[in-house]
Amino acid sequence: MLHEAGHAFHALASQNEDLYSYRSAPIEFCEVASMSMELLGGEHLEEFYSMPEANRARRDHLEGIVKFFPWMATIDAFQHWIYSHPGHSRAERTGAWLELIGRFGDAVDWTGHEAVRAHLWHRQLHLFLHPFYYVEYGIAQLGALRVWANSKLNKAKAVEDYHRALALGGSRPLPDLFGAAGCPFDFSVRTVKPLVELVRSELAKLN
Repeated sequence: MLHEAGHAFHALASQNEDLYSYRSAPIEFCEVASMSMELLGGEHLEEFYSMPEANRARRDHLEGIVKFFPWMATIDAFQHWIYSHPGHSRAERTGAWLELIGRFGDAVDWTGHEAVRAHLWHRQLHLFLHPFYYVEYGIAQLGALRVWANSKLNKAKAVEDYHRALALGGSRPLPDLFGAAGCPFDFSVRTVKPLVELVRSELAKLN
């Protein structure tokens, strides 16, 4: 509900943009709106849940974010391999998948379930229906985490920046939209590491 509320809030914030086509932002930023709302609103879950239930929901959410990033990277790299190797065989495709899922941190013991692991990519419908539309979620999640991180330092300013950025709709290039929300359009270790450390710190408080 919080996720979709973020999309609704985005639509309301940009409704006064004169150029209709500018009311819709790039997908990468549309998901910043929704994912930020999940994190910002998640701090008020006790309005609906008991404190133990609220903390469990927060923990599940943050753990899901951590698990998402390596999966997203695996799926995106797999798509690049598929389309850059036309005419590959089924065995070659399986081999590429197994190499990539190992590369991006597959620490699960699949003993006895090797066949499932070899075909795990089948669960991601984007590979079949929306090629090369998945990394956008990773880009957006980093932006949302930064909005949330900013709120830890100055909640009022973070929310103000968030709202101002959403009101721009699609009238600015993607890096400018991120900048307006107080998020660097950067995906290097200097951006990712402190955000992951924040998630780890918040998870420690919930355990």
